[in-house]
Amino acid sequence: MTEVALIDATPHAPSVIRLLLDKLNISFREVFDAPGLSTARKVQAVLLDDEIGALMVLFPQSHLLDLNRLAELTGRRLTSVSTERLERMLGKHSLSLLPGLPALTSSPCLYEEELLHEPLLLINSGEPGVLLEITSEAFKSMLTKASAGHFGEAVSAIRPNLDRPNDDREEISLAVQAFTARRIQQRLESIIEIPPLAETAQKIIRLRVDPNATIDDITGVVETDPALAAQVVSWAASPYYASPGKIRSVEDAIVRVLGFDLVINLALGLALGKTLSLPKDQPQHSTPYWHQSIYTAAVIEGLTRAMPRAQRPEAGLTYLAGLLHNFGYLLLAHVFPPHFSLICRHLEVNPHLCHSYVEQHLLGISREQIGAWLMRYWDMPEELATALRFQHDPSYAGEYAEYPNLVCLAVRLLRSRGIGSGPDEAIPDDLLERVGLTREKAEDVVNKVLEAEVMLRELASQFSQP
Repeated sequence: MTEVALIDATPHAPSVIRLLLDKLNISFREVFDAPGLSTARKVQAVLLDDEIGALMVLFPQSHLLDLNRLAELTGRRLTSVSTERLERMLGKHSLSLLPGLPALTSSPCLYEEELLHEPLLLINSGEPGVLLEITSEAFKSMLTKASAGHFGEAVSAIRPNLDRPNDDREEISLAVQAFTARRIQQRLESIIEIPPLAETAQKIIRLRVDPNATIDDITGVVETDPALAAQVVSWAASPYYASPGKIRSVEDAIVRVLGFDLVINLALGLALGKTLSLPKDQPQHSTPYWHQSIYTAAVIEGLTRAMPRAQRPEAGLTYLAGLLHNFGYLLLAHVFPPHFSLICRHLEVNPHLCHSYVEQHLLGISREQIGAWLMRYWDMPEELATALRFQHDPSYAGEYAEYPNLVCLAVRLLRSRGIGSGPDEAIPDDLLERVGLTREKAEDVVNKVLEAEVMLRELASQFSQP
């Protein structure tokens, strides 16, 4: 298979881009975007601004844009322009994505010098999936009014800890101490100052591991927390579950609609979620935290049901893994409050990278490491800690592999539909084989979940209520 596949059918580059390149006397050819293309050749374009004005920044997708280095270079504190402003600008030209063409905007341009080391470059055409291949010389001719600089970090130099879980505690401790005034050695738990689990959560955890727990037990716990009780009843009454008749009580919700397993994991997810508040800051373009959690849990629920019966893991636990898969995000905001905004700004200007690279570059750890550590600290099931820790490793085949494998599959399925953040990553055949699903069956599951998107959003909004 060649690196570049020629396009012989639609879609094509938008006419406004083709006319602009013709006017500039730039020769190009259209190519399909594909996983095999070199990221060093792909030009990533972002539009930043501050009180002085806008600035287009161009850099290779093989690099992470470091806003701190950019500030040192320009003397400006630049951040990504608002989503609304970018959409208005692109809308004028009927474009979906920002092409790396300085002539398209009236803004000054800054480019990473590494770009010119490649003989052929690939520029976003403005149409998803369609790139424009041009020579480095042609690209350079468009940069006569642009400035060059070194402000990127090679992704190959950033090494997130994907497979050394035994090092997590030490790495988290070093990261926390590096970003706080606490330079003396302390227990990690004391440094982070995790708020204690609510009494309701403690009761639910005890019930979860009690083989003799009954519906009366979980009903009693839920009913002692009025907010939790209201949410459980509201969930059961939702059109998403299509329950016959009116739901009159928590017991009614459990017995007739939701079942013991779903309620105990749903209640636990709610209780843990209330332990750490949602950060006020978040990256632009991101799916709201609880919306993404509910979508992921719902897709995992469907995937688990679709697995061969002999391979199915504990359904309630896979649902809980989906609900809490991004819990490390809340913990990062709690542990690194002054620096969390910087993480958000870097995620905005590096949409081509998984958040693990941004967090590793800025903090030295990832949300997956700290999230899994917290699950173990709270004595949650090891399956859950494993699901959080290895959710971005599609080849993970260690103990309890089915849990992170299902989270990985669900997250990638949803990303392909524009839900969640980060690049759209391929789903390997061996990942599907390990969970016993065909690609068609997995796609069918996510299609059915998204058919109920409006109802899922309504359910997710209940998690965000105080």
